Amino acid sequence: MTAEQPTARKPMTLTQKILAHHASGLTRPWVEAGDILQVRVDWTIASELAWNGMDRTYQALGRPKIHDPDRFFLAVDHTVDPVTLAGDKRAQKLTQLSRDFAAEAKLRHFYDANITILHTKFYRDLVQPGQVVLGADSHTSSHGGMGAFSIGLGGADITAAMVLGQSWLEVPEAIAVEYLGALPFGFGGKDVILQTLGALRRNTVAMERSVEYRGDAVRHFSTDTRFTIANMTAEFGGLNGIFEADETVADWLSRRRTDNDQALYFRADPDAPYVARYTIDLAKLQPLVAKPFSPDNVLPISEVLGMPLHGCFIGACTTTEEELVLGALVLEQAMKDRPDQPASPKKLVVPGDLSIQARLKQAGLWDLYERAGFRVGPPGCSMCLGVASEKALPGEVWLSSQNRNYENRMGQGSLAWLAAAVTVAASAPDLKVTDPRPLLDRVDRDRFARILERHSSRPTPEVRASEPTIQVHTSNGHTAATSTAAPTHLRGRVQRFGDNVDTDAIIPGEFCHLTRLEEIGPHAFHHVRPEFYPRAQAGRTLVVAGVGWGSGSSREQAVWALRGAGIQAVVARSFAFIHKRNLVNDALPYLVVTDPRFYDLAAEDAELSIDLAAGTVTHVPSGQTFTAERPSPIVQALQREGGLVPAIRHHGPKVFDALGGAA
Repeated sequence: MTAEQPTARKPMTLTQKILAHHASGLTRPWVEAGDILQVRVDWTIASELAWNGMDRTYQALGRPKIHDPDRFFLAVDHTVDPVTLAGDKRAQKLTQLSRDFAAEAKLRHFYDANITILHTKFYRDLVQPGQVVLGADSHTSSHGGMGAFSIGLGGADITAAMVLGQSWLEVPEAIAVEYLGALPFGFGGKDVILQTLGALRRNTVAMERSVEYRGDAVRHFSTDTRFTIANMTAEFGGLNGIFEADETVADWLSRRRTDNDQALYFRADPDAPYVARYTIDLAKLQPLVAKPFSPDNVLPISEVLGMPLHGCFIGACTTTEEELVLGALVLEQAMKDRPDQPASPKKLVVPGDLSIQARLKQAGLWDLYERAGFRVGPPGCSMCLGVASEKALPGEVWLSSQNRNYENRMGQGSLAWLAAAVTVAASAPDLKVTDPRPLLDRVDRDRFARILERHSSRPTPEVRASEPTIQVHTSNGHTAATSTAAPTHLRGRVQRFGDNVDTDAIIPGEFCHLTRLEEIGPHAFHHVRPEFYPRAQAGRTLVVAGVGWGSGSSREQAVWALRGAGIQAVVARSFAFIHKRNLVNDALPYLVVTDPRFYDLAAEDAELSIDLAAGTVTHVPSGQTFTAERPSPIVQALQREGGLVPAIRHHGPKVFDALGGAA
């Protein structure tokens, strides 16, 4: 039974308002951190690399009819370039699998190889403020730049949402990052988010939280600048990053031919319950770089000026049209009075979409890149993932405008330094780190604005803030599932890890095409700890780690690799949100233990006993027992069911009703 929405309610953040608007079964007219919600999903999105694993789940579900073929977006972008697609059977298989499903499901939004990058096109053409978007890629956070609640999850979650049109979410805590000051000309989202990462650190204040970007400076951020900041919320450790949609967003939407009439212009309440607010002053922002192997290893460019480089890459989803244009105009100034340089295998620029490629060609900007020795590649993830034909060689130092610089990210043994595209462009002619500011000072700003069509005489659309429509039920009537599946007592020896172990380390990208546990298990920690698999086979079947276990990519293959290696459970101080969901979906037990005494005892090869039902871990030699944090009721229910797929098989379309109610 539903009732009219009462007027009295508690204050909410922007994220909470979007979730409340999409939630069913609420028992009060607001949501707050910790609530478990069943939510309607507007879009699900994926790449061919994710679809490979999703197809496994889809097959296990019996290949049912999907909820809305017009609201599933699939792009072939992660593993393909023309060279790879012509000769790599793995890439050919992944691509064909996506093509076959697009035909089977009659998808409206399927984009074949080298047409676009997943997030670039979806952001520019489709997402609207106030929508709920779930994607099988951690950088789905990008679309919060347009005012959507947009998060990455593992493939099983996205497959379920694609089929059911809904999912479950725990309302996150939220922080506010407030930007002050004005960005100098030529500075965009990359330097802003690097400054934020350097000041607040990765996987700390943002960990598993909603990050709402606010402040006086934000009103002057372009949609491209917002995209990059929201994109790298994944590196920050946030569940989602989001900006309030305003006149800048409304103007962008007004230029679309379609998908521009469902925007919801919600605003966080003045007394919204942020757990913390952090101020970042942009007035003295200077070009920044992040050294290997973490995006928060941030340095001002002044500390590395003149550092020799083996290569320069401009591209990947983080790098927007705005950055590509600025990079070209900086190169125009850098190459004045210099002879043209021959095309180099060590300089590559990749646009995010064919429409961007066409506009830059029309403006003559690709010629400027080519004069500096850049090769212009087709749209795709390219060197950011380092699994197709474009890779950095072992020991090579590359300056890149991508979003991650983890070990082996651009290729085995590579050393990736991160920077804005303008900094990469300025550094390319001499292959030395170079400050772009003297070159930016000479760029024609009017030309820059004309290329991006920012000299329009059209009036700016008026935006009126709105409030969510919340349906309140007098009784949710839900009962949690009570089936049991997995054993509750485990015993094994420890393989010990430190903080912020990312999924790239757990299973490198070149093995993410594997779906059978016996095939993928031997490749767990392939590059960084090759002894992991044989030690697991010898009885070291419990992983103990520090904070941020499983950060980075959304790849559910990281869980498959652990299972395939024979790991029974993972105990850590904290887990990355997406990876934790993947552990639940695949019924690999995890425990959050924060007591430092446990980590003093649980050294490499220590013997542990785990009681999953009681939520305790015992250090066998000493007999000391430690209590883990108790998972939410729906997580416990999924664990009892043996994972997400068995739960859906058991309960059908009403699975989330059966597993637990809404707040």
